[in-house]
Amino acid sequence: MGRVSTDLHLPGTTGFRRLNLAMVLAGLAAFGILYATQPVLPRIGATYGVGPSRASLTVSATTGALALAVLPMAALAVRIGRVRVMRGGLLLAVVLTALAAAAPTFPVLVGLRAATGVVLAAVVAVAMGHVGAEVEPRGLGSAMGLYVAGNSLGGVGGRVLASLVADGTSWRWGVAAVAAGGLLATVAFWWLLPEPVGDAEAEPPDGGGGAYGALLRRPAMLALLLVPVTLMGGFVTVYNYLSYRLVAPPFDLPLSVVGLVFLAYLAGTGSSAVAGRAADALGRPRVVLVSVLVMAAGLALTLPDRLPWVIVGLVVFTGGFFAAHATSSGWAPVVGAPYGTRASALYVCGYYAGSSVFGTVLGGAWSTGGWPAVVESVGVLILVGTLAAVAVAAQTRTAISSPSRAPSSRSRRTPDQKLPGS
Repeated sequence: MGRVSTDLHLPGTTGFRRLNLAMVLAGLAAFGILYATQPVLPRIGATYGVGPSRASLTVSATTGALALAVLPMAALAVRIGRVRVMRGGLLLAVVLTALAAAAPTFPVLVGLRAATGVVLAAVVAVAMGHVGAEVEPRGLGSAMGLYVAGNSLGGVGGRVLASLVADGTSWRWGVAAVAAGGLLATVAFWWLLPEPVGDAEAEPPDGGGGAYGALLRRPAMLALLLVPVTLMGGFVTVYNYLSYRLVAPPFDLPLSVVGLVFLAYLAGTGSSAVAGRAADALGRPRVVLVSVLVMAAGLALTLPDRLPWVIVGLVVFTGGFFAAHATSSGWAPVVGAPYGTRASALYVCGYYAGSSVFGTVLGGAWSTGGWPAVVESVGVLILVGTLAAVAVAAQTRTAISSPSRAPSSRSRRTPDQKLPGS
C-alpha cells in the first residue's frame, strides 16, 4: 500500500466540514430514492393488483440489485476515482426514479427500481470507503457517524415526502417528488464535495479478486459481514410491513399519517452521530453491543396494539439500529486493512443482501402470523447479529495482540487499533 497522505481532512478544518456536508447530502439523496416506494406499498399494490410480498419487490429489487452491484462499483471506483463514480451514480438514480413514477406496468416498475439499485451502488458502495480514505483517523468515527446520519435523514425525508404527496394525489406523484428532492441534493453534493486528498487504494494484479479472497479468508471479516446482513434484514422487515399493520384495524390510519411514523428515522440521525463519537472514545465493540440491546428493546415495545407504544418502540428500535450500523460500518476498513474500500464494499453488499432477502422472505411471517410473527423473526436476526459482533470483537482482540496476525504496518492505524479489543 502507498504512503498515507499527510493532507487528510482533520476535524475542525474547512475540508472536513465540506466533506461531511457533501456526504450527508449524498445520503439524503441516495436513501430517499432507495426507499421511495416503501411508504406507498399499499397504493402500489392496489394500482397493479399485487399483494404485500409482491409489492415489496419494489424495495427488495432495488436493494438486491444494489447488493449485487456493490463489488463491481467498488472496483470501478478504484480504477477511475471515487468522486467520479459517486457523482455519476447519484445523477442516474434521480433520472431512473423519475421514470419509475411513470411506469405503465408492475414488471416495468420493478425493472426500473432494480436499475436504480445498480446505479445507487456507485454511491453506497463507495461512500464509506471514501470517508475512510479522506479523513484523518482521529475524526473517522464522527465522520462516519455523520454520513450514516445523512442516510437516516434521507430515509425519513424520502418516506415522509412520498407519503404526504401520495395521500393527496397518487403514489406516482409521491415518487416523483422524491426524485425532485434527490436532484436538488445531488446538485449541492457535486458542488461541495472536495477533490480527493487521500492516496488511491492499491490495485492488485488480478484486478481485486485477490483482495476479496484475502478479506473473505479472515474470520473477523466473515463475522462482521453477518452483522449488517441480520440487522438490516430485520430493520427493513419492520418498516416494510409496518405500513400494512397501521392502515389495517385496529389502527386504520390514513397514508399521510402512516408516513409521519417514519419520522422515527430522526432518532437514527441523532443516535448514529452520537455512536460515532462514542466509538472513537470507548471502542466499537461496547457501542455495538449496547446498540443492539436497545434495538431489541424497541422491537419488543411495538408488540401491543396501541399506537403510542408502537411509536415509542419504533423510535427506540430505529435509534438502536442506526447506532449499531454507524459503529459496525466503521469497523470494516479497520478489519479489512489494507483494502479498506473493498472491505467497506463487502459490508455494504451484506447490508443490502440482508435487506433484499429478509425484506421479502419475512413477508410470509406477516401473512401467516401477523405482527407477533414479524417481531419473533426479527428478534432471531438481532440475536444472530449480536453473536456475530461478539465474534468480531474477539477476533479483533486476537489479531491485535498477535504480531503474526496483526494488520500490515503500512496500513493506516485507527483508534480501534490502539486499544486491544476496544
